[in-house]
Amino acid sequence: MLDKLEIIHLLKEAAFDSREYWVTSGAAMVLYGIRDRTRDIDLGCTSQMADKLEKEGYSAEILHDGSRRIVFSETVELFENWLEDRAVLLEGLPVVSLDGLIRMKETLGREKDRQDILLLKEYRTRRFRP
Repeated sequence: MLDKLEIIHLLKEAAFDSREYWVTSGAAMVLYGIRDRTRDIDLGCTSQMADKLEKEGYSAEILHDGSRRIVFSETVELFENWLEDRAVLLEGLPVVSLDGLIRMKETLGREKDRQDILLLKEYRTRRFRP
């Protein structure tokens, strides 16, 4: 399980171009402070970054929508063009916005995502309450 400092360290070490990727899913929730830990780091990335990683020999799988899933390491996977809304900077890293994260989890629709959506909406309400 990875905490905030470990996520930041792993992504800084990977030295990805911050204009080419964004943090999503559980890792984004950890960076927002909604969760303490996550099992892995899911990232969205541009097609250009996906092309580059595939050319460098990273394993790429074509998903049902035609986009690619790239395995960068045991803990980091990238999903081509997986972004709702926009990315914001948190801890110096590009992270999908709260609204985007909610929409992404609504699309996935798994039980764990429904639970995460409740946590995200509660966090958003607390954070933006006047």
